[in-house]
Amino acid sequence: MKNINNVVEKIIQELSRQNKTISFAESCTGGRIAAAFTAISGASAVLNGSCVTYSNEIKHRWLGVENEVLEEYGAVSSQCVSKMLEGIQKLARSDYAIAVSGIAGPSGGTELKPVGTVYIGLKTPSLQEIFHCNFSGSREAVQEQATVFAIEKLAKCLNI
Repeated sequence: MKNINNVVEKIIQELSRQNKTISFAESCTGGRIAAAFTAISGASAVLNGSCVTYSNEIKHRWLGVENEVLEEYGAVSSQCVSKMLEGIQKLARSDYAIAVSGIAGPSGGTELKPVGTVYIGLKTPSLQEIFHCNFSGSREAVQEQATVFAIEKLAKCLNI
């Protein structure tokens, strides 16, 4: 993640310049996005907070993801990530939000949602995008790829 540190530093500088804040709702990445931000001095100026919402119950209780969404589409879905974005943005009162839910493996995959399936959502003051990704490799590799992907999408959104 060494090269991603420079990207995170630029994101923090840009959000600080704009006087904007960010928050994260992470599942399969387990707090890695938040860790990438808190590793950089100055993050406290922009990072409002982060939740690792691993279980469906916590996605529901903390972020307001409706049980119907979880039952019909599952936690690993664009619908769930959309609700996670709304929930963390409301909870943390942030301008920007990232939400991630996926299957890092090696177990948990299905034919429809194999290991490496990850949904990554980005919410800004003007748009919301959700990306359906298929990463490969070990559990750690999937988590790392999802973390880097999310940070790079935010940087692109900020024209960094």
